[in-house]
Order: sequence, then C-alpha cells, then structure tokens
Amino acid sequence: MSYNKTASITAETINPKVKIFDYEPCGEIAKYAERLQEEMDNNPGSRPFPEIIYCNLGNPQALGQRPITFFREVLSLCDNPALLHRDEARKLFSPCAIKRARRIIESLPGRDSGPYTNSQGIRSLRRAVADGIAARDGFPSRPEDIFLTDGASSAINLTMQILIRSQEDGILCPLPEYPLYSASIILHGGTMVPYNLSEDGDWGLEIFEVKRCLEEARIAGLTVRAMVIINPGNPTGQVLSLTNQEEIVEFCRKEGLVMLADEVYQDNVYVKDKKFHSFKKVARSLGYNENDISIVSFHSVSMGYYGECGRRGGYMEICGFGDDVIGEICKVASVTLCPNISGQILTSLMMDPPKIGDDCFETFLAEKDDIHSSLVKRAKVSSCKTKKKTLEDAFSSLEGMTCNRIEGAIYVFPRIHLPPAAIKAAKAEGVPPDTFYACRLLDATGIAVVPGSGFHQVSGRNKATGTWHIRCTILPGEDKIKAMIKRLKAFHESFMNEFRDRSRTTSQEPV
Repeated sequence: MSYNKTASITAETINPKVKIFDYEPCGEIAKYAERLQEEMDNNPGSRPFPEIIYCNLGNPQALGQRPITFFREVLSLCDNPALLHRDEARKLFSPCAIKRARRIIESLPGRDSGPYTNSQGIRSLRRAVADGIAARDGFPSRPEDIFLTDGASSAINLTMQILIRSQEDGILCPLPEYPLYSASIILHGGTMVPYNLSEDGDWGLEIFEVKRCLEEARIAGLTVRAMVIINPGNPTGQVLSLTNQEEIVEFCRKEGLVMLADEVYQDNVYVKDKKFHSFKKVARSLGYNENDISIVSFHSVSMGYYGECGRRGGYMEICGFGDDVIGEICKVASVTLCPNISGQILTSLMMDPPKIGDDCFETFLAEKDDIHSSLVKRAKVSSCKTKKKTLEDAFSSLEGMTCNRIEGAIYVFPRIHLPPAAIKAAKAEGVPPDTFYACRLLDATGIAVVPGSGFHQVSGRNKATGTWHIRCTILPGEDKIKAMIKRLKAFHESFMNEFRDRSRTTSQEPV
C-alpha cells in the first residue's frame, strides 16, 4: 500500500484568493496587542503603561459603552420565555419589555429562540424593520424586500455573491475603503475598481473622479456592475451632503449601476450642518422608483447608540430587483439556513424602539441621548472655553499630522507626514511607514490603532506620492481619551525627534 507522506493542505495549496487580501483591523497590530496583553497579564508591570487600549476596532461595548436596557430586557425574556409566567418578572423587567417580548415570542418558531427560522428572517421582525425604514424615510418599504442577516458583513458578502460572475465584473469602491469590500470582491472572483475620495475636500466624493475610474475600467474590458458608497464614511468619518448624494443617484441611474449603500453609521452624525439621508430616500425624493434604479442598503446593530457588535444583527433592503432575482438571493441565503435569532430580534428593536407613551420611553431616550452626547463630545472639536482636548484636537496639534474634522461614524483618520529616516527604517523592516509608526506607538503606549495602508489610502496616479494615515476609534471613554492623549503626545514627540535627528545625520553624510 502506498500513501502520500506530504501534507495535503499547505499554505501553497489553499485557495490563492485567500492569500491575496488583508483585513488590517484584525491584522498584525491587533495580534501584537493581544500578545502584549497576555505578557502584561502574566507579568504585571512589565510595560510602561497600565493597559492596552484597543482603538483598532469599532467595538463600542468593549470600550465601555453600556447596552440599552430595553434591548437587553427583551432579549433576556425571549431567551427565557418561562420568566414571563413568574411573579418576579414584573419586578425585574419593565411592562414595555414584557409586552414586546410576548409579541416577539408569539412569532418565533416553536415560541422559542432556539429553532431555525425562515432564511430571510422572521416575517414579523422584517415587518418591524420595513415599518422603521418607512418612518425614517417617508416612503414605503416592504418586508419582502428585507433580508435579516448576521450583521451587515454577511449581507455585503451575500450581495457580492449575487453580483459577481467572473473577474471581468468590477465593483466601484471608495479609497480609503473599509477592507471588507476588497476582501469580499476578491473572494468571490471579481475586480475592485477604486475611486479616490478627496482628502483636501474633507474626504468628499467627486463625481468626475468616479466617472474617470468607471471609464478606465470599461476601456480595460471590465463590466462595472455596482458602486459602493459608505455614508457616514469608514474610515474617513465624512457625511455626504444631500447635493452630493443626488449627484451620485443620478450618476448610478445614468450608468446603470447598482447602488450599494453602506449606512451602518447613520445614527453617528455629530455636526449640525450635516444630516443623514438614506440613498433610497434621496432616489425616491428625486422621483425615481424601483424601475429606475437598483439600490441595496445595509444597516446593523453594531454601531450607533446600540453598539451590539457581538450579537451579529443587521439587514439589507433590496430595491429594484425582480422577484426572480429575490428568489435566487433567498436560495443562496438558505445555504446558511438562517440568521441568528438574537440578531434578528435586536435588528427589529433597533428599527422599532420604544415610542412616546411607552412606559420605558423616558429611560430609553435618556440612555440613547447620554451615549450620543458622549460620542459628540469625543468627536467634535472642543471649544476654547472648555479647554478639553478631543482626539481630533490632539492629532491636529502634533508635528507632521493633519486631521479632517469628524462629521460622523466613530473614527479619526489623521494623515502622518513622516521624516525620511522613518520611511527608510520602515522599508528596512519590510512594512509600510504607517504600519511602522503604529507598531512603535503600540509598543511604547499600549494604544492599538490601524495603519491607513490597511484601507488602501491612494490608487493609480497618486501612488507616486503616497500618503500615510492611521485610523483610531473615538470610542474610549472621555477620561480614557484624556490619558491616551498624554501618552500619544509624548510618544509622537520622541518618535519625531529620533527620526528627525537620523534624517539630519543621513543628509550630512558624504555622498
């Protein structure tokens, strides 16, 4: 009997598409932070900082954001229906939560949160989402067009599976991008068609730039099928103006592109001169219906004032696809049987929260407003009167850094102008300069950020000049941000002094 002694699966024999993409928010910096945390747990005092501050991920509750009481009460009751029949329930849970839980339990298969559900999600919960969308936008929404999903990520992956047929199919994506998009496009065998946001224009989306990229892609033989728009922006934190959104809708309609609207940060808007508008609302306000333009919009329970990332709840609303296409999407969704029930329930609560007149409304509103106002304080440029520094202030005040204002989402994305010696040192280590900076920052301060190179900062004609950034979440508590700023400033001053001196020494060496 003969047999093969070599391993059947190796790094060389796995699907090559897996090796092409990177997902930097959970990449090397995050792994190094975990190793440092383990070192500090095993050997307290081994580092010159008390803790790792994980600013690499938008993970609100891990950084201290409290869950909404109403959401958790309803979840608890849905997972433990027997509690509804006990006298203690009326003491532990609000009448509002009890009433909602009873209603949801009635719609669950077997009146329990354990069974499989419809692959598209429980219809009554989809109805709650559709009604919430209609109330938000002022235009109808149907439960038939709603897919409840395990977070927005799975919805985006599902959409790419449907859209991409081969490498000749292109998807327009903004740069800087959220790397889920490039990863999903690569894994499903398509081609990403990048368009650059304008950093000098507060990360605005310029239609002439998108047109240029579309035309170049078509000349190269690609069939561009869709355009991704992230609003509010990740990692850039901008909020699109209504005029800009109207331009985008007109452009996609004219060019026959499916609009992929990533709207997961819609409840994270911090500036008075901007407001969130869904792309569906903008299209309908312009007089376009589902026969004129196709829109897939994504939302999740992970961000906003809810911050329930680990619950993996979200939805996509599909407008402008035929019933036959919806049927095929349902078929693909059924491969994973169903989205998790806790995520489905939370998504319905997000879109149908307590209303005025409900006994728990005042508590809900107070918790929601407290979370939002705290995020506003951390995001906005502070007034001179308060003399408090935000992360935006701190980064803008550092030598060699520039930072656009945070209009929305939960990140600051400053640009770093590094000394030549730092760039040379990064090259010697085989890493991008912003990765080099982020590693040194983590090692010296315990602050974990994401290098901007993980978001593909520039493309095409801009590669010659290159830009370097870091993405840092604003989620740590206000007191923790104060401590972060102190560490950040001390590190940056030391880093710049070290490599500025090296640059001077190098420039003085004889050629």
